[in-house]
Amino acid sequence: MALPRFPRPMLRVESLVALVSCYLILTTNGGWWSAVWAGRSWTDPSTWLFTVCCFIALAALHFILLSFGCFKWTVKPVLSIVVIMSAAAAYFMRTYNVLMDPTMMQNILHTDLHETRDLLTPALITSVVLWSAPALIGIWLVRIERRSFYGIALFRLLTLVIAVVVVVLALAPITRDIISFMRNERTARYHITPGNLLYGLSASAFGSARDNVGPRAVIGADAHVASPLDATRKPRLFVLIVGETARAANFSLLGYARPTNPELAQRKVLAFANVKSCGTSTEVSVPCMFSSFGRADYNERRIKQTEGLLNVLAHAGIAVKWIDNQSGCKGVCEGAGIDYLRITPATVASKYCAGDECHDEILVDKLATELASVKQDTVIVLHLMGNHGPAYFRRYPPAFRRFTPECATAELRNCTREEVVNSYDNAIVYTDFVVAKIVDTLAAHSQALNTGMLYVSDHGESLGEGNMYLHGLPYSFAPDVQTHVPMITWLSESLMSSTGVQSVCPPSLVSGEYSHDNLFDTVLGLMDVQTSIYRRERDVFAPCRK
Repeated sequence: MALPRFPRPMLRVESLVALVSCYLILTTNGGWWSAVWAGRSWTDPSTWLFTVCCFIALAALHFILLSFGCFKWTVKPVLSIVVIMSAAAAYFMRTYNVLMDPTMMQNILHTDLHETRDLLTPALITSVVLWSAPALIGIWLVRIERRSFYGIALFRLLTLVIAVVVVVLALAPITRDIISFMRNERTARYHITPGNLLYGLSASAFGSARDNVGPRAVIGADAHVASPLDATRKPRLFVLIVGETARAANFSLLGYARPTNPELAQRKVLAFANVKSCGTSTEVSVPCMFSSFGRADYNERRIKQTEGLLNVLAHAGIAVKWIDNQSGCKGVCEGAGIDYLRITPATVASKYCAGDECHDEILVDKLATELASVKQDTVIVLHLMGNHGPAYFRRYPPAFRRFTPECATAELRNCTREEVVNSYDNAIVYTDFVVAKIVDTLAAHSQALNTGMLYVSDHGESLGEGNMYLHGLPYSFAPDVQTHVPMITWLSESLMSSTGVQSVCPPSLVSGEYSHDNLFDTVLGLMDVQTSIYRRERDVFAPCRK
């Protein structure tokens, strides 16, 4: 017996776009509606008016945005992608209280498969399926009405005009209220989904196309080492360790109650208490910290179109190498004279590697191998996996489970805050161990080389404060834990002597206020590089020199 066939409704493209827009405003904008309703009473008629007007205006605005990409043959796949992306964005905003601003979208676009693995949790997949399934069924169930080209164009123009009028009429009764709300709740706009995604993707795509035009501007072409290498001077070897997602608040060297730095506490290191990151994400901070502009003169386009610290060092004749246990150098290791090595289990056989990730101790082994062949002034950058979240428990070996119970999942909402902090602190303890082994390796070579090390994290992390997790908030809104980062240095006696740094620096040195802006000139100073773009006032160790 043949199964009954149900009639499939027929809709115009515009009708389907309008229905999906309404569905998305209702189901994927929890953060927006929470902000809208905060402090309002449902017994007050103005609350109902504000809610209804906001819904109508947002639905009409999204109808306008989506209409530009939706036609007979594209409407179903385009709307399906938008629905799935919106459901995923809603999950992340709801679970981690992050914002989908252009910077966050840039981070997502540049995330590699390894980092994506930690985020593809069963909870995410379940949430996306549940929230997107009704819309997807409706999208693919309906039939799209066929019309002539002129009929389509005329009707589309008419509907867009009507949508604009609807937006104006919907906002008119609440103009004063909505202006005040948007001014006071500056983060609310980044909760409007899928508008936040469409804007972020457009801004990222435009920025990439704009920034990739032409070669980067050359800086520091006059750079040279003040005291050339000869028989009376040993080669300088400086290791710059770029930490990942380590916040200063959890370093015992900087006042944290837990002993998270037991190894470095036994080394003669300088721990700087007040250091600010340039951004709240790797995508922003790494290019910024290696640039000559920094946060003080921040301009993303100019930073990406101009050479950075590593290029200046190469111009000075210094050997430069970037060894990566992370997701890349974000463009700062590009250029002549800079070698790049990406560590993956597929390319490096090591006891520190398992699955698709290697623990940071592998960088110690790679550094020891590199030191054996150093014959000239050299700078080596080690990019740690560090505390990359949300799967903090994967960042350290079992032997470093110092604080328990730990959060042994990437789904942080399934753990207590204590468990999340325990896992995060265990990863800090492991980073402390790795950095201490790097110091010991450099110290062991200080007879043949003038060695030194500087560790600084790219940004911090939220661990549940204010119900926020992870990082990536817009800098002006970001809490201190996302921008206050640790910076630690170790310098051998021979390196200090060869660059004029006194062994006893002013007592105020480690308590001063610094930022990623200081990195550029500090490294140039420690490598004794002279160039017209060097700024003594940004060199952390300038007050220590004779």
